[in-house]
Amino acid sequence: MTPIRHNHSDGEAVLDAARDCVLAVGVRRTTLTDVARRAGVSRMTLYRRWPDVRTLVGDVMTREWVALAVSAMPEREPGAPARGGLVDGLVAGVEAFRAHPLFHKILDVDPELLLPYVLDRRGASQDALLGLITGALEEGHADGSVRRAHPDLQARSVLLVVQSFTLSLRTMTDASDPALDEAAFLGELRTLLERTLAP
Repeated sequence: MTPIRHNHSDGEAVLDAARDCVLAVGVRRTTLTDVARRAGVSRMTLYRRWPDVRTLVGDVMTREWVALAVSAMPEREPGAPARGGLVDGLVAGVEAFRAHPLFHKILDVDPELLLPYVLDRRGASQDALLGLITGALEEGHADGSVRRAHPDLQARSVLLVVQSFTLSLRTMTDASDPALDEAAFLGELRTLLERTLAP
């Protein structure tokens, strides 16, 4: 059995192990037994917190996506308009999501795992992203750089746009045409966000 990692709590070690298992074999072929072995914990430790692999992978996705989104948001310079930082962060976030190995693995091997969050309900990571966006929008309302609207409506609309670019961009790009490559679409996303948020 792999020794327990001492630089993380058991919970973090389990999430790390689950991420590594999914990267290696995908969600459908990952078992709680594999995760427990890789994390160096007992199966009962897992079963007490996660009844099945999908619940565990949901927590992994939440941790990874929220950390990625937070790191994509730039530090706000004193006196700088909030809108610029929000747009920069959202565009950088889409780019970072699309480069993230876990996102790639799920999209390529287990895309049905994402469908409930696109078609039926919001997940914990989406709620966390809405919190980040709403906070930035309210700062923009206060400094006059963002068009005033109901913050929740505005944040949810922005997330719908950003989510579609994140999930569906590869269906629209054309590697043979520089005007239709990923960078061009990210530039168009920036324009869409700037124009919809401008006062």
